[in-house]
Amino acid sequence: MDKNAERIKSVVRERYGGLARRQQQSCCAPSSCCPPGDKLYDPSDIAELPQEVSDFSLGCGNPVAAAGLREGEVVLDLGSGGGLDCFLAAKRVGGKGRVIGLDMSPDMLDLARKNADRLGAANVEFRSGEMEAMPVKSGSVDVIISNCVVNLSPDKDAVFREAFRVLKPGGRLSISDISLIGELDGETRGSLEAWASCVAGALPKDDYLEKLRQAGFTDITTAEKNWRYIPTVSMWVSAVRPA
Repeated sequence: MDKNAERIKSVVRERYGGLARRQQQSCCAPSSCCPPGDKLYDPSDIAELPQEVSDFSLGCGNPVAAAGLREGEVVLDLGSGGGLDCFLAAKRVGGKGRVIGLDMSPDMLDLARKNADRLGAANVEFRSGEMEAMPVKSGSVDVIISNCVVNLSPDKDAVFREAFRVLKPGGRLSISDISLIGELDGETRGSLEAWASCVAGALPKDDYLEKLRQAGFTDITTAEKNWRYIPTVSMWVSAVRPA
């Protein structure tokens, strides 16, 4: 990993670690993907969760709702944060299923594990690691979800290669993320703060989808959401690892 990628990861880790320590849900810049007031989750989905858990969402969508999870499946959440999407997924896959949350921030992992203990979420575990080198066995996951996190990676090709590796043949990818719909000036593109704010690392949709194809994914579909905050837009991406 080059020095610039290391700097990006360090800033992102500290930014989100600080949010976890404060349990503050303001991940994005004003021009980015998740302005205050947007409701990402159906109230019925989060009604049984403590408010401290349900209110701590740093995402730009609801990948669990779009993933079509089935009882008994193994789910991997990339950049699992405080664990909200993991807990919602765990309810859908049931006791015979399993959910793995992956995060590189020690503070986020601490928060997520405390939340899991509070909820008695026996079918959820949280692992320390990076998306570019997932500590997950090859061909062991049915569904990968992620919520506004892949854009933060300085090496998205590695993320998608790893996602392909850990999925079972026929496994599915369901990601809420953002794409670039405007031009970034050189200062913004090179800004570490803009990376951590979900802007500088965003790709145009066509580039994003091409990286998925290069990793081997097929049946790729997208749906753009109604949230447009130039220079980015929130989107949902679905893809399949061929059987």
